[in-house]
Amino acid sequence: MKIRKAVVTAAGWGTRFLPATKAQPKEMLPLVDKPIIQYVIEEAAASGIKHIIIVTALGKRAIEDHFDRSVELELALKKKGDGELLKKVQRISELADICYIRQKEQLGLGHAILVTKDLIGDEPFAIFLPDDIIEAKVPAMKQMIEVYNRYQHSVIAVEPVAKEDTKAYGIIKPKQVEDRVYQVLGLVEKPEPQDAPSDLGIVGRYILTPEIFGMLEKTAPGKGGEIQLTDGLRLLLEKQPIYAYQFEGIRYDTGSPLGFLKASVEFALRRPDIGHNFKEYLRHLKLSD
Repeated sequence: MKIRKAVVTAAGWGTRFLPATKAQPKEMLPLVDKPIIQYVIEEAAASGIKHIIIVTALGKRAIEDHFDRSVELELALKKKGDGELLKKVQRISELADICYIRQKEQLGLGHAILVTKDLIGDEPFAIFLPDDIIEAKVPAMKQMIEVYNRYQHSVIAVEPVAKEDTKAYGIIKPKQVEDRVYQVLGLVEKPEPQDAPSDLGIVGRYILTPEIFGMLEKTAPGKGGEIQLTDGLRLLLEKQPIYAYQFEGIRYDTGSPLGFLKASVEFALRRPDIGHNFKEYLRHLKLSD
């Protein structure tokens, strides 16, 4: 079955960015001049997914406004004669068909996925976590869809992580079946380095079969009353195979201030309009030290 729908989770508090995220959604923080969440919506659209469900929460209205039409702004740009900027603004609302559902309580990633059950229905679907921005010649999700089409089972994105960082990731126990593709034999959530079954950490892209909803409904809440997606995946693994794909591309973790700053610098340096001047500015800073 074709992957037609995607879930984008955007209901978190963004506490690592407080006080900036007190009144502004973390997902709307800009990388240069584009909000974080727009990058993943563009990846979904470039991967052939046109129906997107964004899971939001109280105080996230700016996300809805961003992907909606802004007639007043468009008229102002048209009157100003700024046709190029007008096209950029209009394109945002044309990226995909987007609907929204609220996660009324912060009960974990698994719960955020579970609230979309009736909207997804009985079909496989993609999941994007906006904290992870992936730059790739072929969109990372499009790569994963190709793997799903071959195996017709759930696919999770992985990448090698440093040994000391395994305790920050879900780590898979892999069995390689082809280049960059692994059958998942087990999953361990945030293991200590000595307990990690591999160095392949799960990152924010998934393609899951609809059976995951039944597994999440059976998943007992863990610490803080949260339902963890990894726990649901463990139950799913008892019923059907799960595959992991080591995507080709560069992942930026924008979920932390340091990762966000690194991504901002690299994205700015690649911009043809400001990259050269920004590089000269950074070179001057280095020399002045």
